[in-house]
Amino acid sequence: MDIRNELKSYIVRSGLTMTEIIELINEKYDRNDTVQNLSNKLARGTIKYSEVKEIADVIGYDVKWIKSE
Repeated sequence: MDIRNELKSYIVRSGLTMTEIIELINEKYDRNDTVQNLSNKLARGTIKYSEVKEIADVIGYDVKWIKSE
């Protein structure tokens, strides 16, 4: 699964809309992002790891690295 579909699946499971997530990120991290900006990054696959962590944080997830067996 690519990053776009993976993030979108977690967003859907959270019960929040992209607009609500952007509002939470802007408030918590004192930013001024837009839904269009996030959508473009997801479509192009250019989202930063730090932005993925922020999304995870506001929807109640942690990003964890688990060693493959």
